[in-house]
Amino acid sequence: MSEQWEPRIVAFFCTWCTYTAADLAGISRMTYAPNGRIIRVMCSGRMDPQFVLKALADGADGVLIGGCHPGDCHYQAGNYKALRRYTLLKRVLTEMGIEPERVRLEWISASEGDRVQKVMNEMAEQIRKLGPLQLERPLPQPLPETERGAVPLPVAGRGLRG
Repeated sequence: MSEQWEPRIVAFFCTWCTYTAADLAGISRMTYAPNGRIIRVMCSGRMDPQFVLKALADGADGVLIGGCHPGDCHYQAGNYKALRRYTLLKRVLTEMGIEPERVRLEWISASEGDRVQKVMNEMAEQIRKLGPLQLERPLPQPLPETERGAVPLPVAGRGLRG
C-alpha cells in the first residue's frame, strides 16, 4: 500500500494577532489541516526572507506568514515592512525556479480564529495541488553573522580594544 503524500507547511505567525487567532481557533475546537507547523514571531515585520528560504531548504513545501492587519500592528509599521519583504521574496523565489504560490502572506487579527482555519485549509490544498517542492539545486545558506557585517561584542572586562 502506497502512502499518500501530504504537504509540510511552516507558518510564521505574529504573536499579537495571528498566533492569538490560531490559539482562539484551538480553544474553539475549530479543526483545520494538520499540515502546518506554527512558529511564533514577535512581529511579521521581523520575518527575515532567509527564514523562509531556510524552511524551504529544510523540507517545507510551503510557508505561510501571518500578521496583524495594516494599521493595527503592535509595533506600528511592522506589517508594512513584512509586505515589502514579501513582495521582494516572491520575485526572488521566481528567479530561483520556485513557484511563488508556495509562500503566502495573510493579515489575521486576534479575533479571527475562523480565518486561521480557512487560510490553513486553503494553503494545504494549494500546496497539495502544486505537489512536493522539487529543488533543482540547494538553496543558498545564510552567511554567518561575522560575514554579514555584524560587529563582535567585546568580552566583559576587556573593553573594546581587547
